[in-house]
Amino acid sequence: MQVTETLNEGLKRGYAITLTADELDAKVKEKLADAQPDIEMKGFRKGKVPMALLKKRFGQQLLGESMQEAIDGAMNKHFEETGDRPALQPQVKMTNEDWKEGEDVKVEMQYEKLPDVPEVDFTDLEIERLVVPADDAAVDDALKSLAENAQSFEARAKTAKAKDGDQVVIDFVGKLDGEPFEGGTAEDYPLVLGSGSFIPGFEEQLEGVKTGEEKSVEVTFPEDYGAENLAGKPVVFDVTVKEVKKPVAAEIDDELAKKYGAEDLEALKGQIRERLEAEYRGAARQVLKRNLLDRLDQKVSFDLPPSLVDAEAKQIAHQLYHEEHPEDHGHDHGEITPSEEHVKLAERRVRLGLLLAEVGNKAEVQVTDAEMTQAIMQQARQYPGQERAFFDFVRQNPQMQQQLRAPIFEDKVVDLIVEQAKVTDKEVSKDDLQKAVEALDEEEA
Repeated sequence: MQVTETLNEGLKRGYAITLTADELDAKVKEKLADAQPDIEMKGFRKGKVPMALLKKRFGQQLLGESMQEAIDGAMNKHFEETGDRPALQPQVKMTNEDWKEGEDVKVEMQYEKLPDVPEVDFTDLEIERLVVPADDAAVDDALKSLAENAQSFEARAKTAKAKDGDQVVIDFVGKLDGEPFEGGTAEDYPLVLGSGSFIPGFEEQLEGVKTGEEKSVEVTFPEDYGAENLAGKPVVFDVTVKEVKKPVAAEIDDELAKKYGAEDLEALKGQIRERLEAEYRGAARQVLKRNLLDRLDQKVSFDLPPSLVDAEAKQIAHQLYHEEHPEDHGHDHGEITPSEEHVKLAERRVRLGLLLAEVGNKAEVQVTDAEMTQAIMQQARQYPGQERAFFDFVRQNPQMQQQLRAPIFEDKVVDLIVEQAKVTDKEVSKDDLQKAVEALDEEEA
């Protein structure tokens, strides 16, 4: 078999592969010889069918199979000898499309090879890590929020008007075309105004009511409401206000702590402090990772496969289009041409992706089964009641597995690089950390 180079420009490679008729015939005969001992045919004992008859009977069937195996074998041998790693699946096509049996098979193979990623010394990288202590003020703010969530309600004066955040205890009867409808009646219902628990427009019309007041509330059910007989229909609720109550935050004491599963107030404060510090560390890591990637993007340069950059740029453009046009749920918007900014961002992502992959592979970074299981469980929580189905879907979908594995691998490689870099801790306020995180979102946009 002959393999001749036809293209060598940058990362692009092209080869002409010639499989001679004699080589192909030998491959077919080899397959027939391997199968001969097990073949039975009328008039012959098992394993004694003549080769000429076997070739006449099965030759055409084995021809295409032998051709594909020979070409695949030549490609694999080529990649082993050259060390090339194609960025995408190589393009392979026959150049003599009018091929007939007995002729040589001529194939053209083209691909873009992955670049040689240079060795990088990470020990001279200087990066800053933001550190935010969970001070007493932050803990007190969190305690106040917990107390508000554990609030109770106390009766207002009978002349007081209900306002947003108040609880109104009401009886109501819903009527469609003057007749009560099923599920539209309740007594002593405690409704917190502004909670959004009723259909749009209902709670707003009860702001300003007083204890003992009767009011007709006119609303229209949403078009996508679950009950078809009510969807999009205007209705009237006859409402009687039995009591108006104001919210009262719970006392910040040991009893509040026990409501949240802590032994006492000091123990609750300790739990809050740990949670806040974990949140701060997570946010600070986002900033650290971005700064590290920025430094690596400036530090490392090498040729990029155009096909990978083009695919990434199109994906970025497509994603941003849908973010800017949330009303367009389909994909019939035609081709979206990436801008120069999209291409620039794509080049950064491809470059850093190849670099991190190379560093991780050389360091033999692995994503464990336990880490994958945890990632799947986190995703499965988005589908309550369907967790098992989601698990099965991921097991049967290699592409989905890769989507879950990739960010875990990347984070482990980033940690590996951070361990080698010169990291300086800088204590900042919670507000400064928040601004740094918000700046990341602005840069990404």
